[in-house]
Amino acid sequence: MTGRVAGKVCVITGAASGLGAESARRLAHEGASLVLTDLAVEAGEALAEAIAAAGTAAVFVAHDVTDEDQWARVAGTAIERFGRVDVLVNSAGISGGEPLMEMSLEAWRRVLAVNLDGTFLGMRAVAPLMAQGGGGSIINLSSILGKVGQPGAAAYCASKGGVLMLSKAAALEWAPAGIRVNSVHPGYIDTPMVAGALHRAENGNALRDVLISRHALGRLGVAREIADGIVFLASDESSFMTGSELVIDGGYTAA
Repeated sequence: MTGRVAGKVCVITGAASGLGAESARRLAHEGASLVLTDLAVEAGEALAEAIAAAGTAAVFVAHDVTDEDQWARVAGTAIERFGRVDVLVNSAGISGGEPLMEMSLEAWRRVLAVNLDGTFLGMRAVAPLMAQGGGGSIINLSSILGKVGQPGAAAYCASKGGVLMLSKAAALEWAPAGIRVNSVHPGYIDTPMVAGALHRAENGNALRDVLISRHALGRLGVAREIADGIVFLASDESSFMTGSELVIDGGYTAA
């Protein structure tokens, strides 16, 4: 097997669709063996089967990232199947767009549980395995909304800002173990999550035009553009990067 991540074992959450699925395809293309996880079992299994049929080892695990015991099962599957973990991509996430004054505590906690607690639990489950193997790369999907605010998205902003700072703290703490931790901050990307948010909006077409206008490049991003950044962080090409924020946002945060 050849490629930029050949021989590496990657765990990817939220792998059944969107950025997680495209990251899985790109990492497989570059030679990684994959443990894919998601709550969407049918789509996740189909992706793992397609990747395996193309010649790259891949296994799917049904997985709720907010469940600590299920994280132990994911880590155990990686060790049982491949013997190590070199890369963790924490891609699972939900949007949770509600006005702050109207948001219930239950809804708030759900967004934080998936986006932030899920990232923490994944890091804690996998980092000891990486340390035993001499190091690794943890890639946490944050967002431009982890760097700038947006009305109606307080819980999402809080969760993704938390991912950013969690990544930096972990990068400092785990550097002696050879574990690199970086965050990725996509702009608005043409994925099922964004499409769903536009569909739920009162005037989705107008909102799409507004979002496009806020990107200096004049368009939404595509999943491949984020996945290529994830491949870079997973590979040894980024060996001197830790605690960094990889912003891939078409110029959204440049203004």
